[in-house]
Amino acid sequence: MKSIIETCTNNENLNMPIMIFGWIKKTRKLGSIIFLDVYDISGFVQVFVDEKNKFYNEIYSTPKETLVSIKGTLKNRKSINNEVPSGHVEIILESFNIISLSKNTPFLIQDETDGLEEIRLKYRYLDLRRSSMQKNIILRSNLIQNIREYLHRKEMIEIETPILTKPTVEGANGYMVPLKDNLFFSLAQSPQIYKQLLMVSGFMKYFQIAKCFRDENLRLDRQPEFTQLDIELSLVNEEYIFNFVEGLLKNVFLKTIGVDLKTPFRRMNFDDAMELYGNDKPNLGYGYEIFNCTRHFENNTIFSDLISKGKVFKAILVNDFLINNTDLKKIEKFAKDNGAKSLISCVFDKKIVDGSLEGKVDDQIIKNIFDENKFKSGTLFIDFNDGFTSNKILGAIRNATIDILKIEPEARFNFVWIVNWPLFEFSKEENRYVSVHHPFTSPVEEDSGKSTKDFHEARARSYDIVLNGFEIGGGSIRITNNEIQKKVFEVLKINEDTYKKEFGFLLEAFEYGVPPHGGIAIGLDRLLMLITNSNSIRDVIAFPKSSSGTDLMMNSPSKVTK
Repeated sequence: MKSIIETCTNNENLNMPIMIFGWIKKTRKLGSIIFLDVYDISGFVQVFVDEKNKFYNEIYSTPKETLVSIKGTLKNRKSINNEVPSGHVEIILESFNIISLSKNTPFLIQDETDGLEEIRLKYRYLDLRRSSMQKNIILRSNLIQNIREYLHRKEMIEIETPILTKPTVEGANGYMVPLKDNLFFSLAQSPQIYKQLLMVSGFMKYFQIAKCFRDENLRLDRQPEFTQLDIELSLVNEEYIFNFVEGLLKNVFLKTIGVDLKTPFRRMNFDDAMELYGNDKPNLGYGYEIFNCTRHFENNTIFSDLISKGKVFKAILVNDFLINNTDLKKIEKFAKDNGAKSLISCVFDKKIVDGSLEGKVDDQIIKNIFDENKFKSGTLFIDFNDGFTSNKILGAIRNATIDILKIEPEARFNFVWIVNWPLFEFSKEENRYVSVHHPFTSPVEEDSGKSTKDFHEARARSYDIVLNGFEIGGGSIRITNNEIQKKVFEVLKINEDTYKKEFGFLLEAFEYGVPPHGGIAIGLDRLLMLITNSNSIRDVIAFPKSSSGTDLMMNSPSKVTK
């Protein structure tokens, strides 16, 4: 069955009888004439109905979203609508048949809908009729197809790994699948171990469009089940993977949305990202870098003692934006919610300063900071704290200010590789070191020989790829030396009995000629959210969970009978 647009834009059908199937989009009555818009996933066409037509009254009383069949003659329109593909033609109605009658819909089935997200998720099958949603899902299909085509040309082998897998002590919270006798499977959080075992098996170029499951706090860019592009390669280093991924994304962006990405992508050390942007996933579409301005306060008796003990003043300037009081209060509240206790915010334009820290900061100090940095105008935020905390607070302020002021980025797509990560970080909640990425990440070569006592300070051969302030992927070169792997487990406080029970098969596999290998996983939902400029990844997933992790359409999770 051909679509409405395919049928109505075929010149061979002009002045010929045709038949279409679709839903009623809109009915307009102008005097003695009805104009009926009928649509399917390809678009819509206008149907002309004269009052002499025997279906005239039936059509006028038929509800929107009713599925109908239309027979008629395809004609050129007198008033052309160049904004739609079928805008130059219309169908002169001859026959009208109701296939499936629709009730009144709970919200408007159009791009500018009146439906809140909760009601749209409950009636997702109706929400998916909206053109904007259909475009997103079609784009998703095209993106995945283009990924597959590119990787197959690169002689990558697509292999499916199990979803039902083994529960382990490391990683994010998972979903357990109970069996009898107190036995459990775990839904796969990622194909990580399986793809490493595939490298041992000799499949040197693996990929998969993988479903993964994690029981984590949900956000606009996170779902309990998600789809990732999973890649693993043997006999490679970081440079090879950077070039490989950049080539893939460049090709896929061009073919899918016609955007020619500039490569190579920028690279930034983890420490620099935290120092300049207070964030390990900085949005480089904007300036507003954090800078140290402590020296301007060293002679201030109120602060000098604390400065001598390691406290610092750090600042960020949102230049060219004189933020009004309403927005300034929103930003200041956001800063306090993120731990700011001694925050200075001041507006500077034409040498006028407004605002200080309870009158303890001389306006001349603020003026000196503007003069030294050659700032002409803008809003300055200064935080007084230890350096790491100030960076995080100012990084949060930076992101909040961009969102609240709706500042436009310098470019549409801003990629950056974040490299030189620490291998471990200390978790106060667990009172132990945990892996920054995962426990199979290799340390850099010069740190691999560190003693167990100092190994927690090791750096990692890991990398994240960030787009517009969102981490869309991460990976690493993997550990293939069992002695190093055991040292990692030791730092993580996983005892020998536990790691042999949970990962013994992996350690044994590495005794049978394991090649050096590394890879990456790219979150396709998050990538599509950014490509389509959607507000949430729920807008690029056909049947997503709500913000609370539930399926409002199927009313799940739900209780079951014995």
